[in-house]
Amino acid sequence: MNTEAIELLLVEDNPADEELTLHVLEKNNLANRIHVVRDGVEAVEFLFENSGTIPRLILLDLKLPRLSGLEVLARIKQDARTRKIPVVVLTSSREDVDLNTCYELGVNSYIVKPVDFIQFTESIRQLGLYWLLFNEPARAYNQQRA
Repeated sequence: MNTEAIELLLVEDNPADEELTLHVLEKNNLANRIHVVRDGVEAVEFLFENSGTIPRLILLDLKLPRLSGLEVLARIKQDARTRKIPVVVLTSSREDVDLNTCYELGVNSYIVKPVDFIQFTESIRQLGLYWLLFNEPARAYNQQRA
């Protein structure tokens, strides 16, 4: 199990989903620091322009303002600095085109957000346990960018 500091990027424009996701992650001590951005442009700026930190995991909604989650995913997976960061899409979309496009772009996991409160919280808890505690990340992106 990895014991390094855990940083996570949550890209979510729905305040209720953001609050619930943060609550579950914090309650289960699954990340040392959680960065929240609320649209695709903010996500790209965080990853490529304004931040010295590369997160261990990105939780990405698809239906975002200004720049879609698909466009953000494409940029993440095309750039050598970020392509190894696991990206988990958390979306309400059950559309085959969204699912297939995400996997073609290199998403690591695609999860349809459960509508039920208990199922949603358990899904976040389980994905956090797996991706943040049990999964061994590539070593290159655990370092701070200069």
